Amino acid sequence: MELRYLRYFVAVAETRNFTRAAEKLSISQPPLSQQILRLEREIGTPLFLRLKSGVELTEAGEAFYKEARQILLLTDQALEKTRGIARGINGKATLGFACSSVFHPILFKRLKKFHTLYPSATLLSEESNMSQLMQSLREGTLDAAFVRLPCQTSQEFTLQTITQESMFLVVREEEAKTPLETILRDSPLILFPRELAPSLYDMIIHFCHEQGVVPQLATQAPQMSASIAMVASGFGFTFVPESLTIIAMPGVSYRKIKAPQLTTEIALAWRRWDRSPIIKHLLSLISTGSD
Repeated sequence: MELRYLRYFVAVAETRNFTRAAEKLSISQPPLSQQILRLEREIGTPLFLRLKSGVELTEAGEAFYKEARQILLLTDQALEKTRGIARGINGKATLGFACSSVFHPILFKRLKKFHTLYPSATLLSEESNMSQLMQSLREGTLDAAFVRLPCQTSQEFTLQTITQESMFLVVREEEAKTPLETILRDSPLILFPRELAPSLYDMIIHFCHEQGVVPQLATQAPQMSASIAMVASGFGFTFVPESLTIIAMPGVSYRKIKAPQLTTEIALAWRRWDRSPIIKHLLSLISTGSD
């Protein structure tokens, strides 16, 4: 049964008149009458009682009308949903977040703007370390990821920088005015495991070497944010991006240092061949710099 038969039938059932239904459908009346007759022959029973003043539904026609309307409604919804997905206003995408990136407010300002513009689009989220994010992007379980740079393995993906920030020195309050050189030389350095973000790890170690110090490596922190609590507990000192300084940890002091080489970026990474309309809209929003 062709879908147009259902549309013709519903139009006649709602107008109770072949002429008015034909006008509504923008077709002539004779072909419409022929299509309804074909439909009745296909079903095997009359759907209308033909009257001088118009038509009335038979009992079978009443039952068929309810089902036909539902079928057309579901069909229209399916078409609209499919077209919406193609335009990137419906559907879903899965985004990854580097653990340290979630502290930067700019990300969620952009995502809130995206939700306002595309309320029917669903963004699923997953927080993980850089190593796992790169693997998930490679395997296709993530559509895009907010990553922390530098990251050597991210170069296999397309990157759109969102913001740049300096690294801050994190020490105990009593060391707030201790010279940087003294802290680097005398205190243990708290870092995350290198395999989680090798390039960022190496950047910090290289900075220490530039200052003429081979750092004493303390007990490792599972994540960058956890290293702040370890500083408060007396394990040593660390470096974190400026956005993490919003973590108000008692006994901890954050210090901005003059070290342009200690800078990090947050970027959106996605596969070069990805053509997801939702990701395209997200990229467009990010590239405009609109909050």
